[in-house]
Amino acid sequence: MFEQFDALLLARIQFAFTVSFHFFFPAFTIGLASFLMVLEGLWLKTGRQLYLDLFKYWVKIFAIVFAMGVVSGIVMSYQFGTNWAVFSDVAGPVIGPLMAYEVLTAFFLEAGFLGVMLFGMNKVGKKLHFFATCMVALGTFVSAFWILSVNSWMQTPTGFEMAANGQILPGESWWDIVFNPSFPYRLVHTVMAAYLTTAFVVGGVGAWHLLKDRTNLHARKMFSMAMWMAAIVTPLQIFAGDLHGLNTLEHQPQKVMAMEGHFDSHPDGAPLILFGIPNSAEKRVDYAIEIPKASSLILKHDADAPLAGLDTVPDDEEPPVGMVFWSFRIMVGLGFAMLGIGLWSLYARWRKNLYDWPLLHKAAVVMGPSGFIAVLAGWITTEVGRQPYVVYGLLRTADAASPLDAPAVAVSLLAFIVVYFAVFGIGIWYILRLMSHAPHVGELGAKRGDTGPIRTAGITPGPTQNPGHDEPLPTEKEEG
Repeated sequence: MFEQFDALLLARIQFAFTVSFHFFFPAFTIGLASFLMVLEGLWLKTGRQLYLDLFKYWVKIFAIVFAMGVVSGIVMSYQFGTNWAVFSDVAGPVIGPLMAYEVLTAFFLEAGFLGVMLFGMNKVGKKLHFFATCMVALGTFVSAFWILSVNSWMQTPTGFEMAANGQILPGESWWDIVFNPSFPYRLVHTVMAAYLTTAFVVGGVGAWHLLKDRTNLHARKMFSMAMWMAAIVTPLQIFAGDLHGLNTLEHQPQKVMAMEGHFDSHPDGAPLILFGIPNSAEKRVDYAIEIPKASSLILKHDADAPLAGLDTVPDDEEPPVGMVFWSFRIMVGLGFAMLGIGLWSLYARWRKNLYDWPLLHKAAVVMGPSGFIAVLAGWITTEVGRQPYVVYGLLRTADAASPLDAPAVAVSLLAFIVVYFAVFGIGIWYILRLMSHAPHVGELGAKRGDTGPIRTAGITPGPTQNPGHDEPLPTEKEEG
């Protein structure tokens, strides 16, 4: 029944589906791990029970999101060998070691300290537990470092040699591969996007509970910290995005042409097309609403600077303009909406009604998932804008796929869709359920099972006094 489908298209849909699903989780855990580190650090510095309660509230959510991220990431990596075997063979000498470094550094670091962070607060000293939390946060960043290095090399490949058999081999220096031209910009832009994603989730949860009870001190603190992040980081993110765009114009001009909707070259200054309907068949943007010469001003910092269009690019080198055009606008639009919320919160602080402005709280609730949407739109812009290449300028996507029949790819795609929505749907539902409960004094945090781990050797421990629950810390007893 799937014979009429294109195997390459199905393979691309499958990878897009799994990588989009997967990236939701790291985009949250990168920022949430740092947020937990800050909360525990503030608790150790001030001794306030409030910060410990918030730490225990969010660490339960972190554990679930982290687990779903690991599972979805493992599944995604298998596709390199199943659906994209040619890509693995051609680019494997470069891609393989970089991904191995991610496992040997970041994943081992996270896995080594995660158990201490989740369950060790009453088992180790405060400083050692805080060190474990810091290591988990560092591990999430190191993981982002290596994965983004891989992706950036695929966008702007450098430091390689072409073998006689067509393989892409590392050159004399791995530094040229790791720190390729687009990597620093993509790393900064993506990590700050993760921080903003977490900030708006935390702010949305805090605002939700403030709408129910404005006197909830835990909700107030969550909302305040999130709004500080929105107000400070969003302008920095917009600035970093501008630098990233200039770097993309230098190394991947076709992508910027598609983002801007420039089918024609503009020798005397290009307009900024705000909205319109890209018409690739007729090579124009229908119903365009534009600002004259503004695109040249943004990209070249000169209103009269010439900008080349897709008319200078062969048809088989053009990325899909419609998808890139609109995903870019969704990302930018949400970025400015985040800036608006951040500025609004500063105004509310100045008026001393940050916690007593229901309209602001409702807006923050609506903006809660905005970071995920913006991150996904940004990755669509990046990945679709790279087409028709999987390794830019070296290996075309059409040449990278495995020689599979359409029915084989279609069956696995349907299986992924069913399993992902069933398994991860339940996980997301449970996370939302945890968020729906307001944080309170004496949060328990992550709980161990009543029986503990199964042992095959050694001494079996006796029953604990309070199985499955955290015993209160001395400060909790004193303050409780």
